[in-house]
Amino acid sequence: MFLDDKNQNDIINELVKSYEINYIFSNKPINRTANQAKKVEKSQLLQNLKEKINEIKDCKLKENATKLVFSDGNIKSPLMIVGEGPGQKEDEIGKPFVGDAGVLLNKMLDAISIEREKIYITNVVNYRPPNNRKPEPSEIERYSNFLREHISIIDPKILVLMGSTAMESLFGSKIKISKERGKWKDIIINNKTYLTMITFHPAYLLRQAEQKKYSWTDLKEIRKRIDELNIIL
Repeated sequence: MFLDDKNQNDIINELVKSYEINYIFSNKPINRTANQAKKVEKSQLLQNLKEKINEIKDCKLKENATKLVFSDGNIKSPLMIVGEGPGQKEDEIGKPFVGDAGVLLNKMLDAISIEREKIYITNVVNYRPPNNRKPEPSEIERYSNFLREHISIIDPKILVLMGSTAMESLFGSKIKISKERGKWKDIIINNKTYLTMITFHPAYLLRQAEQKKYSWTDLKEIRKRIDELNIIL
C-alpha cells in the first residue's frame, strides 16, 4: 500500500517529535554556532586590547621598539604562558618567544608532549626593553593592567608565569622566584580564580643551565595537573 504525500508528511513529523530532534529546525543556534560566535567575540576583544596597547603614550619601551609584540598561539587554548618581554628577534618578527629562549621553550613543551601551536603565549610588556634590560617596576605595574585584561579574555584553565617579571606583574615584588617556583597558586582577576604555576624563564635557563633540573620538575607538575583535570590540548 502506498501512502499519499499528506500521510508521509504526518509520519515524518511524528518521527521528528519522537526522537526530539526538532531543535535542528528551530531558530536557536546549535553549539557550533555559539562557539564560533564566542571565538569571534574573543578575537574582537583581543584586537581592542592590542589597539589600546598600541595607543599608549609616554612609554620608553614603545619609543625604542620596532614592533608591538602581542601574542602567539591558539586563543581558545586552556593553557596560557606569560613571559617577560620581547627580545631583539621578537622585536624584528613581532611574535613572542622566537629567539634562543623560544627555541628552548619549544623543547620544554615537547618534553611534556605539548605542541606550541596549541597553547597561547604573551609577555608582561609588549615592547622590547632597550638592550634587553629587565622592565622597570613602573613599567611592570603599567603593563600588568593590560596583562590582567589579556588573561581575562583568554580565560585559561592553567596559567604559567615564566620568570620573575611575570611573577611580579601579578603577585608583586616582595616574593622571590627561587622560593615560589614549582608551587600552584591562585590569582583572582575580574572575580575569577586562575590556577597558576611560576617557573624559571627559558632565557634564565640559557644563562644558568644548572637550574634546568628545577624547571623540569615544574614541567612535570604542569603535565600532571593537565592530565588530572582532563584538559585537552
